[in-house]
Amino acid sequence: MNSLGFAKPEAQTRVVVAMSGGVDSSVVAGLLKRQGYDVVGITLQLYDHGEAIRRKGACCAGQDIHDARSVAARLDMPHYVLDYESRFRQSVIDDFADSYMRGETPIPCIRCNQTVKFRDLLAAARDLDADCLATGHYVRRLLGPHGAEMHQGRDPRRDQSYFLYTTTREQLDYLRFPLGDMEKPAVRAIATDLGLLVADKPDSQDICFVPEGDYARVVTRLRPAAAEPGDIVHIDGQVLGRHEGVIHYTVGQRKGLGIAHHEPLYVVRIEAGQRRVIVGPKPALAQSHVRLIGLNWLAAEPLSEQGRAVQVKLRSAQPAVAAVLYPGSAPGEARLDLAQPEYGVAPGQAGVMYDGERLLGGGWIARETAARAA
Repeated sequence: MNSLGFAKPEAQTRVVVAMSGGVDSSVVAGLLKRQGYDVVGITLQLYDHGEAIRRKGACCAGQDIHDARSVAARLDMPHYVLDYESRFRQSVIDDFADSYMRGETPIPCIRCNQTVKFRDLLAAARDLDADCLATGHYVRRLLGPHGAEMHQGRDPRRDQSYFLYTTTREQLDYLRFPLGDMEKPAVRAIATDLGLLVADKPDSQDICFVPEGDYARVVTRLRPAAAEPGDIVHIDGQVLGRHEGVIHYTVGQRKGLGIAHHEPLYVVRIEAGQRRVIVGPKPALAQSHVRLIGLNWLAAEPLSEQGRAVQVKLRSAQPAVAAVLYPGSAPGEARLDLAQPEYGVAPGQAGVMYDGERLLGGGWIARETAARAA
């Protein structure tokens, strides 16, 4: 067995590397090339903002495509750029805007991994007769009793499993993550050793297609109605003020409400259809039950009616909390009963379940949950 798990020499093992132009994917290509694999690089052109061409920290546009080409040339390996702009616009950018229109807080990185990267790019790798697709994500693929499993990256500060919960078992069989056991300083050191110009390049932004982080401007351009003004209403029904569009608010938000009140207030829910932002004291945020939709269950063991004890992350930057997961009343749905009430559970975010470091699966937090008090 070679290091990627194939029973043949490295030179006869073709690996497609998803190259974003950043240091992580560049090091993956360099490491595999150094080990003697038949490496092919693919970069996706996903969008084209004029700002992105000049801006460091972008991804999949402008300078980053140039950087990926340069790395491939340095490593003496084939490299292709695929124009996925229309797919990215439909699957990620439009979905991002529509999610805000529904009063949700979307995570476009998950949609991107689910669609253009682990669906379309994986298909392109198969078309090139590759044995596997390798990426620079900080997660680990381990073989368990029922096949490939996804585990958190060794460095918890870099772990990206939350953003990859939509990966299917079939996709995981084909994927490889060479950086899962590494820390970032070591990756940059390898890039320097390989002579890659991207060794000190800053990490890409979370929302790559939003220039300067101004997501409200992007959503307003795509969906002008999202910026229509409306009322800020206390949960007791009292109108406290006006807002300049529901896109400026998320459940759990405290700062920037623009209203004066005798007690701290938080966004409890967003009623986008009525253009209303509902606020209340912190206890009104408490949620003991979370309904998930679009469930992707990566574990081989089926989810039983008796429930399964899990640890769940309800936001990417928050620690996992204890819960019991039950099947939902409809296909693709599930219910989480939290051990302790959580605050700021936002529709549009993801609930991602773990058994220790092993990723079990996840789903989108349903809008109705945010309106339900514990």
